[in-house]
Amino acid sequence: MKIAVMGAGAVGCYFGALLAKAGHEVVLIGRAAHVEAIQARGLLLERASGTENVKLQAATGAQGVQGAGLVLVCVKSADTAQVAAEMAPHLAPEAMLISLQNGVGNAQRLTAALGRGVLPAAVYVATEMAGPGHVRHHGRGELKLGQGHGARELAALLNAAAIPTDIAEDVEAVLWTKLVLNCAYNAVSAVTRAPYGHIVAVEGAPALIRALVDEAVAVAAADGVRLAPDQAERCIEAAQAMKGQLSSTAQDIIRGRKTEIDDLNGHVVRRGAAHGIPTPVNAAMTTLVKILETAR
Repeated sequence: MKIAVMGAGAVGCYFGALLAKAGHEVVLIGRAAHVEAIQARGLLLERASGTENVKLQAATGAQGVQGAGLVLVCVKSADTAQVAAEMAPHLAPEAMLISLQNGVGNAQRLTAALGRGVLPAAVYVATEMAGPGHVRHHGRGELKLGQGHGARELAALLNAAAIPTDIAEDVEAVLWTKLVLNCAYNAVSAVTRAPYGHIVAVEGAPALIRALVDEAVAVAAADGVRLAPDQAERCIEAAQAMKGQLSSTAQDIIRGRKTEIDDLNGHVVRRGAAHGIPTPVNAAMTTLVKILETAR
């Protein structure tokens, strides 16, 4: 199958590499510097087992999705509408789309913009771009798909490519669970420039994580999404599986790029305000990241 990755940052490059290694024709659509490096020498995939060069295609424009039977949408949440408009003229009628984006509601936004079904997915992987055309894997790598047309076939394809994938009964709860994890670490990692394992090892940090999580869980409940009661402890435990991971928000700050904070902690703050639920810790972390964004 031809597979296009729209917005090939660290997440898209990692999954694109595994799909290419499984024999699929993969095209990564991303920034010019990455595309040029990949076109010149392939994508460097660095894992604990070693570094290898993966041969695949790369492009800078949405026309790269043309002819693809599967499109992985990996762009930032704020870019969803623009990317949908750019892809629309080039999508094959039978193409499947899956949203591998942070936050909640992106699959619905894509569906509304494109007039076709888009499967949501929660992504659990620790990766970073270590340089142009060089993706580094720190841990995990599984997906949880929403239910919908083609979901079972897609799960089988992904599992065959060594991407552990299952189908969630309640994908909204899964996406909110992932959002809570992002709220726990993304902003803290960005402000401190520290990886997850270092954060939770510092005295007082677990209490901060619990406060961030408890606010997000309360907002989720008000939105009709019930999460596990031990969500904070699960988030603290999750850091052990991703000890060396700098959050995507931290990586954006380091590279001088706009972050997704408005769709992470900022989403919790907005929904909390709509329900009359105080979210002072998430609001503080959102503000601190915004200060970093504007202090360049």
